[in-house]
Amino acid sequence: MVLTNNEIAHEFRFFRVYKDGRVEKFLSTQKIPPSDDPISGVQSKDVVISTEPSISARIFLPKIHDPTQKLPLLFYIHGGGFCFESAFSPLYHNHVSSLVAKANAIAVSIEYGLFPERPVPACYEDSWAGLQWVASHANRNGPESWLNDYADFNRVFIGGDSGGANISHTLAVRVGSIGLPGIKVVGVILVHPFFGGMEDDHMWLYMCPTNGGLEDPRLKPPAEDLVKLGCDKVLIFFAEKDHLRGVGEWYYKELKKSGWVGSVEVVEHEGEDHVFHLMKPDCDKAFDLVNKFASFINKE
Repeated sequence: MVLTNNEIAHEFRFFRVYKDGRVEKFLSTQKIPPSDDPISGVQSKDVVISTEPSISARIFLPKIHDPTQKLPLLFYIHGGGFCFESAFSPLYHNHVSSLVAKANAIAVSIEYGLFPERPVPACYEDSWAGLQWVASHANRNGPESWLNDYADFNRVFIGGDSGGANISHTLAVRVGSIGLPGIKVVGVILVHPFFGGMEDDHMWLYMCPTNGGLEDPRLKPPAEDLVKLGCDKVLIFFAEKDHLRGVGEWYYKELKKSGWVGSVEVVEHEGEDHVFHLMKPDCDKAFDLVNKFASFINKE
């Protein structure tokens, strides 16, 4: 008979840790298979990017009207506090599909490793590996035909929400610092982004055993990182009642004064809470978010 120790060592927003090392998550993640949307014409399929570590993605292709036309590519990174949710969940499948239909863009929605099975920084490294995989198609001879045939690698966008927005920022800094041959990252879209400066910092630090403390650049981006953002423009979405609203505002102000030469745009939805567009995708403000996200991708 195995005795479990039910004494709690740590309790955070998304999980608790018992003294015997067990981790109990408060939220579960549902997954659905890829599918074709008969109304919008968006198709989707899953691809394996790496087996060790296990990294995969769901790719979305809009209805093709002109097979010779190359389409912008969105590299999407889901949220979920680095410990739950999935590119394959109904929430993210439906959201990314709606972005693809509206923007007439291809999307690669990355399935990265989650805590506790894969502690942070797996989420950053897996996402970077996914972006490198996208870039491997730039000569039209990569492993995925949809990218070879239809993607415009001079119009790549990186976007995500919450923790996924944090990862999006980190990837953009890496692109600007070391480059990514074969693709041009035009813009970054941060929806209700997570950064340091609040109670959840200690949860992130716990999930990342190799952390650099509260000033870790992934948690609290310094000016020398912000100035390196490897894109021309940034769009940040705020929700008025979001508990992350303050740290998002901090990021916006720090980016503006960092000396970065790109343009930054902000959209705020009054009266709304964190990731409201995922929870209420049929509300007017969720439609507005999708519309503005899509127009940012298509704006010259």
